[in-house]
Amino acid sequence: MKTKKIYILYKIASIILVGIACYDIAKKLGFSPLMPAVVGGGITTLIIIVKQRLNQLSVRKLVVGGIGFGGGALLGNLIAYPILLVPFLKPFASFLLISINIIFAGIGFTVFLKRDDEISDFIAHISGKKFYIEEKKYKILDTSVIIDGRIADLCENGFIGGTLVIPRFVLAELQQIADSSSSTKRIRGRRGLDIVKKLQDQGIIPVEILDKDFPETQEVDAKLIQLAKSIGGEIVTNDHNLKKVAKIQDVKVLNINEIATALKPILLPGENLTINVLKEGENPNQGVAYLEDGTMVVVEGGKNYIGKKMEVSVTSVLQTSTGKMIFTEAVKNETNKKKNKKKR
Repeated sequence: MKTKKIYILYKIASIILVGIACYDIAKKLGFSPLMPAVVGGGITTLIIIVKQRLNQLSVRKLVVGGIGFGGGALLGNLIAYPILLVPFLKPFASFLLISINIIFAGIGFTVFLKRDDEISDFIAHISGKKFYIEEKKYKILDTSVIIDGRIADLCENGFIGGTLVIPRFVLAELQQIADSSSSTKRIRGRRGLDIVKKLQDQGIIPVEILDKDFPETQEVDAKLIQLAKSIGGEIVTNDHNLKKVAKIQDVKVLNINEIATALKPILLPGENLTINVLKEGENPNQGVAYLEDGTMVVVEGGKNYIGKKMEVSVTSVLQTSTGKMIFTEAVKNETNKKKNKKKR
């Protein structure tokens, strides 16, 4: 928070200093100093805002937006010059010309930027050549997905492409966790640092340690979203809330947990499974088992089979926020009867 305040104060100081400089120069040249000071401060403010916005655009968007800017300015001139031929408007010619150019150039830039895919396809259609600017596909890793470790296996098996980006502020957070006084956190932090080293040593896809930071932002999640916007990247995470916030801001997110859930086998009511009942369930006479992927299986009538393998039939599947729960009942066959008899 302190860094953010310093950054804001720096911006304010820049605006004030430019205003003072313009005031002083105008005064020395014999002009009224107030208006140049206001204009200078206003232009500086505009430059700061535009710079911040442009930093969040990819190269292709900048190029397409630039085409729109130039086209808008050209159209503005075509409209402006006939208007300036009107006699009573000639005293305001300079002001009108600049204003019309700025308005139309801004409209062109904004429209082309929002429709960059359509503009690119249109250019490709009329030119007969594919119009594109090759951009790196950045996958920005957050702290949770690095500590999880499955990202290394996905990369090794070719399921993740592009360039992995590990921001310096994420490494700093991993280091902080690894130096924690809590033994559990230390283990997690050290595991995360080991995964970073493993990703670098794999040599399957490029790994970049990015120094870019956002001093005005304190939270790591907010920095990740800003970084994704600035380089046109996609965040890779296990954090469900981070995905929600990123989606609101039109940032693409890849959730490793959702990939794991999607790859779990689909079981339909009536299908049979062979499971090993491990413990009692919450309700009387229930047993609980787990599939290889960790999915919980609740067995009605499975209490008598604890510690034994049994065949069950799927009755229903419940999707929860934490994953799937499969409800089953014992299959009445000779195998289960023998196992039950032997236990007795």
